[in-house]
Amino acid sequence: MTHDHDVVVRNDPDNHRYVLELDGEPSGFTVYHLRGGRNYFVHTEVDAGHEGEGLGAVLVRGALDDVRSRGETIVPICPFVTAWVARHPDYQDLVDQAALDRINRAD
Repeated sequence: MTHDHDVVVRNDPDNHRYVLELDGEPSGFTVYHLRGGRNYFVHTEVDAGHEGEGLGAVLVRGALDDVRSRGETIVPICPFVTAWVARHPDYQDLVDQAALDRINRAD
């Protein structure tokens, strides 16, 4: 897992993403679009050399903790973020279900 590494998740608002840094090197990101206080998470990637290490979960938790600290909500469109939130009911309160339902009806 990641316990032997220095792991940081930071918001990069200019590029609409949260970046996961492993020992100071970018090793993953999750892309969002901010509209009306809602963070639409649309894509998440972890470098192939680090897949299976739990870094995607660290990245999403860090991003959602930051969203929570700002009092904003999320609309999980990215399948990885959607699945992560489904496995962590303590983050369900961040989901703007009405906005998500509107998107799902439009599909």
